[in-house]
Amino acid sequence: MRDFGKQFNSILAGIPPHFAGMKPAVFFDRDGTLIAEKNYLSRPEDVVIFPGAAAALKRLSDAGLPLFIVSNQSGVGRGYFTLAEVERVNEHLARELAREGVRFEKIYVAPEAPDQPSRGRKPAPQFLFDARDEFGLDLAESFMIGDKLIDLECGWNAGVKKSILVRTGYGAKAEAEAAGQLKRAVVVDGLSAAAEWILKQEFKIHNSKFES
Repeated sequence: MRDFGKQFNSILAGIPPHFAGMKPAVFFDRDGTLIAEKNYLSRPEDVVIFPGAAAALKRLSDAGLPLFIVSNQSGVGRGYFTLAEVERVNEHLARELAREGVRFEKIYVAPEAPDQPSRGRKPAPQFLFDARDEFGLDLAESFMIGDKLIDLECGWNAGVKKSILVRTGYGAKAEAEAAGQLKRAVVVDGLSAAAEWILKQEFKIHNSKFES
């Protein structure tokens, strides 16, 4: 029986995380990535979803990838607006995208200002760890998408497969100012290109499994 147990454990060790119950996921920054950057956005009526964003998100979701938002909202900590106002904006965004068949598993918000203690403010990876534990995610096969270096660093700190910089929002500025720090990142024009890149990676993974 001991030999059988060793063989069984050896088999389990060889099972890819996807088939062992862990799932890859995609994490998104909000402002400048999914929606237009408005500098301390606090009103649902000011939300402008980027063209093509809903279709890109739907493609990822249809491929079986859970979607999450991880957002720093320091306007709360600075006293510019309340957490309730942030939640109303997020609810509005979720409703608008739901009309296109897109669903986020969870939206994580760090309301603290940069000089305040924070458990989850990016580049801290804590919210990605929380999502991993709650939803059974494989972070090593997951992706982080954002328009700032701190978004990429959040992904790197969590050990994601790839952090992706979009040139929307502050992305083009980040690309110009932090080129030397982006060697580990993929840089694309926007969400549509990011989704295309991710799906190509996923299909490569699946094809290699079937071929081996």
